Amino acid sequence: MNLLVIDGNSIVNRAFYGIRLLSTRSGQFTNAIYGFLAILLKLEKICEPEAVAVAFDLKAPTFRHKLYPEYKAGRHGMPDELRSQMPVLKDLLVKLGYSIVEKEGYEADDILGTLSAHCGSESRCFIATGDRDSLQLVSGNTTVLLAATKAGQAVTTEYDEQKLAEEYGLTPEGMIQLKAIMGDSSDNIPGVPGIGQKGATDLVQRFGSIDYIFDNLETIDVKPGIRSKLVAGKDSAFLSLKLGTIFRDVPIDTRPESYLKKPPQPSAIRLLSELEMFGMIEKLGLDADSAFGGEGAEEEKAASALTLREERDLPGMLGKLKNDGDAFFLAVMKNGGIDCLLFNREKEGEIVLVASDCFDFDWFVESFFKSELKKYTSDVKVLHKYALSNGLELSGVVLDTTLAAYVLNPSSNDYSMQRLRAEYKLPSAEVEFPFPVPDDVKSAAIDCASLRAIAENQLDRIEENGQGELLSGIELPLAKVLASMELAGMLVSKGSIELYGKKLEAEISELQQSIFERVGFEFNLNSPKQLGEALFEKLQLPAKKKTKTGYSTNADVLEELAYEYPIVKDILRYRTLAKLKGTYCDGLLKQIEPDGRIRSTLNQVETRTGRISSLNPNLQNIPVRTPEGAMMRKFFIAPEGRVLVDADYSQIELRVLAHISGDENMIEAFNSKTDIHAVTASQVFNMPLEMVTPLMRSRAKAVNFGIIYGIGAFSLSKDIGVSIKEADNYIKGYLNHYSGVDRYMKETVREATEKGYAETMFRRRRYLPELNAGNKITKAFGERVARNMPIQGTAADIIKLAMIKVFDRLCTEFPSAKLIMQVHDELIIECGRD
Repeated sequence: MNLLVIDGNSIVNRAFYGIRLLSTRSGQFTNAIYGFLAILLKLEKICEPEAVAVAFDLKAPTFRHKLYPEYKAGRHGMPDELRSQMPVLKDLLVKLGYSIVEKEGYEADDILGTLSAHCGSESRCFIATGDRDSLQLVSGNTTVLLAATKAGQAVTTEYDEQKLAEEYGLTPEGMIQLKAIMGDSSDNIPGVPGIGQKGATDLVQRFGSIDYIFDNLETIDVKPGIRSKLVAGKDSAFLSLKLGTIFRDVPIDTRPESYLKKPPQPSAIRLLSELEMFGMIEKLGLDADSAFGGEGAEEEKAASALTLREERDLPGMLGKLKNDGDAFFLAVMKNGGIDCLLFNREKEGEIVLVASDCFDFDWFVESFFKSELKKYTSDVKVLHKYALSNGLELSGVVLDTTLAAYVLNPSSNDYSMQRLRAEYKLPSAEVEFPFPVPDDVKSAAIDCASLRAIAENQLDRIEENGQGELLSGIELPLAKVLASMELAGMLVSKGSIELYGKKLEAEISELQQSIFERVGFEFNLNSPKQLGEALFEKLQLPAKKKTKTGYSTNADVLEELAYEYPIVKDILRYRTLAKLKGTYCDGLLKQIEPDGRIRSTLNQVETRTGRISSLNPNLQNIPVRTPEGAMMRKFFIAPEGRVLVDADYSQIELRVLAHISGDENMIEAFNSKTDIHAVTASQVFNMPLEMVTPLMRSRAKAVNFGIIYGIGAFSLSKDIGVSIKEADNYIKGYLNHYSGVDRYMKETVREATEKGYAETMFRRRRYLPELNAGNKITKAFGERVARNMPIQGTAADIIKLAMIKVFDRLCTEFPSAKLIMQVHDELIIECGRD
């Protein structure tokens, strides 16, 4: 039998500090729980245990504290964000079928030692920990799985007796002797003062134990300084030996079979759902659908079982749907076309399959799409693309479960039906398949069986939140606009991109050769390690930062050096040009379709603020701030006889800030129709408008936009190249003059803290559990988002409304014109010259 014994405190600490702070919408922190489960799954894959015991420390003195009151003195207390996760993690582990082991007066290490010591010859014990103290437990049938972080990646190293000897040159017993001499600062074990790991390792390798060393102290071959330290530290060494030796006879159940894994309880799935760990439910191999419904769940599921039925009488089917008055349906797509439609007719106890091989399928789709039936579906943008491609009109869509889920929970990264069933705690409606169907149709039928329950649940939640207009007035109509834009794409000049790529390649090669000549040898310019060695060792440039993996060569470090060292300036330029060529020239060329156009995917449900994102390729991120980057925009062209029209909002986020805050001075600055940044400079620096210099305007602009993003004096000082004190004075002067903005900043944080979320003028929410964090950095992040989200999110909603209105007007008044791209606050339209 394989027994896995986990040092719970050690692993949960690694999980907590190794993963950014995560939380549910209700404010329950989850990163340690998630990380622990991820590590647990990895460990189980390594050792395939039949039995698992998870050992935890109790918050009570152990025999070591009684022996040495200073034991572990000076350790920082557990952060509140981690403390709140501990009872939840333990409860979850028990519900998942794992055994928790704790014993007052002893540490988790002692439990590890006891269980490994009693693991019989027919069993094999694996100890999982991040603490090297446990290496003393390695034996013929005990392997220590040591978790560590290397180059930012979590790794697990298996230690047996051979590995221990290779790395330390010591036996497991020697590891105890090593700690007795060198001590352990993290546990406040004193050891022999003045002797570190190197000296202690040498002593143990040569003499074996501190008993031998101190019994033969006068005769052993050591330096006089070491001898005198040993004489002075004898009592400390023997005390450290007792403190550092793991106790192996804790009064607990030591039979490996007592820790056999039990079947998970349905309550484990419900708890994982409350923690919003829907992906983890799947990773653990749990059936989320079986966990909901409470007593009588089986009866409820049996009662709601639906039978898949194929319908060939399509006019009759359309009549039935019209009699129903609504349609809950899903489409199975294949190669851009509809392979089949599935309809949830729950009252009739059936899922109806309408296949594309029916004689009048095209007529049915056209008639169904244009009907005034209330339609409930998922991923409606795909259906709009199909409709637009085939000259059809899809009308009457009341709800798209994906868009509704995004409106309700913008922080999620998964809006699948399976996840939504778990999130809303809905039992699945089982489907009976009286005839074989392909896997994709089978999966869609199961989802379709849940569609009505999910949709009704979402509509209730949206109404409760007052988000009906956000869904029906913005997100649903926008899906059609995005579908049209994806179909249209943007025409590019392939030849111009290729020519520019060659030009960049030549300059990159020249820069590379020049850098190599000045360094004196060739190396990989894209390797931070090799670049650091070239700059800071070979050329002896002053190093600013050094990490575990070498010298830091990030942009901040190099930009500080660039003013004084031309080679660094060339390296920064090399990076800029290499990025332009690789990401934009080479990347765009791969995406050009046969008609010369690039078609980006416009993602409606990715960002937390409501902004649209562009993927494969990202056409919203074409650089424009450098002359080289600005060249890239020239490669996006209009066909012969047509032009591109670019229309954008002027200072939209600042205007939103003026409106939301009601700041009279800022509103007046906009109403005066003068340069807002010059006006701000005039007011903040108390100068007449005509005397504002370009530098003053530039700094006022940085403050204007920095305020929106919650910038502090330190960051502002770096952005505009002034002292922190001077930057702080700018911010204070700004908030003093724009007192309405200052008031808004404070009130919006207070309101968001009370509600648990910030929201836009259109009721788009972003949940902010970070506002209740004990960690100052995390809380400050939450406060910045609380101030920024209503502004950036409202601006995103406004541009979405503009897209809808522009699209509608173009369709009715200029049908040959097409809206083809949105870049945050600007719209690009392709139209005729007239």
